[in-house]
Amino acid sequence: MPRILVVDDDPAVRGAILRALERKGHEVRLAATGLEGARLWRDAPADLVVLDIHMPEMDGIELLVQLRSLNPTVPILMVSGGSQTHRYDLLRDARLLGATAELKKPFSLSEFYTVVERLLALRS
Repeated sequence: MPRILVVDDDPAVRGAILRALERKGHEVRLAATGLEGARLWRDAPADLVVLDIHMPEMDGIELLVQLRSLNPTVPILMVSGGSQTHRYDLLRDARLLGATAELKKPFSLSEFYTVVERLLALRS
């Protein structure tokens, strides 16, 4: 069973992603901040990371760089609603820094499942 780490400061988004992934049989761990996500990663690395860009304490870009230094091959799906600035170009920047894929919020469940399954297939 794939282990997926979801790091997003929005409780509604975390809950929706949790339910969606558990429906597909995945083991999911949740973090509300980049710092919490880093701690969970150190405790038990995941097979896939779903990572929001805009978060307090440590943003997703910082955590992306940290995770890439610890594991250059783990698939990382960056998600962003563009925050209040609607800067979706940060998703492009995340790709340049090592994100494997990106999705703009809001995204459909079918889009999300397609990307997650494609990223999990990279592990084999």
